Amino acid sequence: MSTSVPKRGEVWLVDFNPTVGAEIKKRRPAVILSSDAVGRLSIKLVAPFTDWKAHFAHNIWHVRVNPDHTNGLSKASAVDVLQLRGMDRQRFIRKLGQLSRATLEEIVLKVGAIVEYP
Repeated sequence: MSTSVPKRGEVWLVDFNPTVGAEIKKRRPAVILSSDAVGRLSIKLVAPFTDWKAHFAHNIWHVRVNPDHTNGLSKASAVDVLQLRGMDRQRFIRKLGQLSRATLEEIVLKVGAIVEYP
């Protein structure tokens, strides 16, 4: 576990195991979505990354993120907002990078779409 405090918009390597059914598995990058000012518990709301696939382009719950020098990703990836999870900081392994403000806003808009807000 890292001693750093994960912050909104950062990309971290997170351990998603154990899982059940179709939940996303294993250690993988995830973006922190929860506000830095919310909560006294060591829980952060995250959305995991998965490998990008062309058919994801039509899904409202996937956001494509290409690797760059700031986000810590090594290949084209997709944030899967249907797999949002509250994760304890004990599951956070290390910080990989930071998403741009524009990408973070796109992800948050997708979260709004899947919960039909407003």
